[in-house]
Amino acid sequence: MDLGLTGKVAIVAAASKGIGFAIARELTKEGCRVSICGRTEETLEAAAAEIGDETRSYVVDVSNPDDLSWWIEQTVQDLGPIDILVTNTGGPPAGGLAQMTDEQWQQGFDGTLMNIVRLVRELQPAMAEKGWGRIVHITSLVAKEPSRLLPISSTLRAGIMALTRVQAVEYAANGVTVNSVLPGHTMTDRQTHLAEIRAQRDGITPVEALERQAAEIPMKRMGTPEEIAAAVVFLCSDQAGYITGTNILVDGGLTRGLA
Repeated sequence: MDLGLTGKVAIVAAASKGIGFAIARELTKEGCRVSICGRTEETLEAAAAEIGDETRSYVVDVSNPDDLSWWIEQTVQDLGPIDILVTNTGGPPAGGLAQMTDEQWQQGFDGTLMNIVRLVRELQPAMAEKGWGRIVHITSLVAKEPSRLLPISSTLRAGIMALTRVQAVEYAANGVTVNSVLPGHTMTDRQTHLAEIRAQRDGITPVEALERQAAEIPMKRMGTPEEIAAAVVFLCSDQAGYITGTNILVDGGLTRGLA
């Protein structure tokens, strides 16, 4: 299937590894020129080299509005006008609700939610002028099933679901679609970190924590970053031009709710 992405310019946040990296690589395979960002130059450069020759990498703190503006400006200068935006972050800290400080809540707000507001605000007008644009937010299943271990993430990602709907309605008439993808338990560094926290809490090993997590999933396994990426790339395609305002779970059937 030709997804109609050849020659499109995409920017993918937090793409030096994990889900973001897999998305950037799959977009490149479909013919996109991709700009990625992250916080560590060495890791970013290695990721860009693996993704493809036309990939550009930039050291960016997504919680910093000046960094975001600079990233957009540099990408347009190096690759051309941006057609596709994939927002993504590493996620706020884990822990019990009572442990979370005001500073952690504020950092979560800036890094998880406000980067989306700022990136879309800067990029959407040019997409609308062209009459074509794709925006996909990477969130989490905790947006629909809040986790006691992830109180900040659960709160903010539920808000991103609402923001997705608002943005979709606002921009649909101009050919710009906005959707969210909600990964379930996916084998990334973040998942390993959370397993270590659960293991310490429950008095088990991290391997046992991962096994218990997988056993709760109807498919009896964790997802892969590539499986998340496949859903994202389709939403970026010409074929997905009539899909907007959706919050799509990619979780192996774990989430039980209907809404």
